[in-house]
Amino acid sequence: MKKIGFIGLGIMGKPMSKNLIKAGYQLIVGNHNQETAKELEALGAEIGLTPKEISEKSDVVITMLPNSPHVKEVVFGAEGLIEGAHEGLIYVDMSSIAPAASQEIYKVLEEKGVDMLDAPVSGGEPKAIDGTISVMVGGKQDVFEQVKEVLQAMAESVVHVGAIGAGNVTKLANQVIVALNIAAVSEAFVLAQKAGVNPESVYQAIRGGLAGSTVLDAKAPMMLERNFKPGFRMDLHIKDLTNVLETSHELGAPTPLTSVALEMMYALKADGHGLEDHSSLLKYYEKLANVEVTR
Repeated sequence: MKKIGFIGLGIMGKPMSKNLIKAGYQLIVGNHNQETAKELEALGAEIGLTPKEISEKSDVVITMLPNSPHVKEVVFGAEGLIEGAHEGLIYVDMSSIAPAASQEIYKVLEEKGVDMLDAPVSGGEPKAIDGTISVMVGGKQDVFEQVKEVLQAMAESVVHVGAIGAGNVTKLANQVIVALNIAAVSEAFVLAQKAGVNPESVYQAIRGGLAGSTVLDAKAPMMLERNFKPGFRMDLHIKDLTNVLETSHELGAPTPLTSVALEMMYALKADGHGLEDHSSLLKYYEKLANVEVTR
């Protein structure tokens, strides 16, 4: 049984690491979030003081961090993961970062003999808790096969999508589709409310047709209940869409709808909604129409 290092015990990382423990894996976790680290220690995990120590003691190291700079700091910073690199170590970055950053980190680690996969996830906190997230993996096929069972302990769907960086390209595509779906649902509900038609009735009428989607079923009830407790924070979606635009500009692949959605999210952040669930994109449209969506 592989020993797994896990760094990044936030909204997603905490339940993901718990699912690894439930699956019988021996974990050594980072101590940046000390309260959560102690909680996992009580479940049987070991606490590592530095990324270096964690990588020295692990067969596989997983990171689940906010963005590219945080990943680079853990890998290359003082007492970083790279300092504890050893033969046979596999590094799996499950953070959602820029594909170019994944490729940059991979090249340096490859020189040290460390295999790397970029394996961002989709599904938000509820699916992280129940172990049904989707994982999109970039990297060498043979390396993927070595850790596939580890990933399946946290996920319902684990798909190898290509070479290093392909995982994060896939995640960016996912985030474009999710953001634009949420914007469309918000726009439609505000239109219905303004017209005097119950948005919940609209939801029930359309969810079984072509307009139905996983996004609609996940976010419409939250909007109708005005429950904007974050399963996925607006700030994090802003980060992802910023990475989309950066990548699209580098590739020459224009993303005009994404740029509009990003500006709407930035407007909400300026209004103090950055820490809310991304379903609060509804509030942008409500403000424009001077109406509040209700059941």
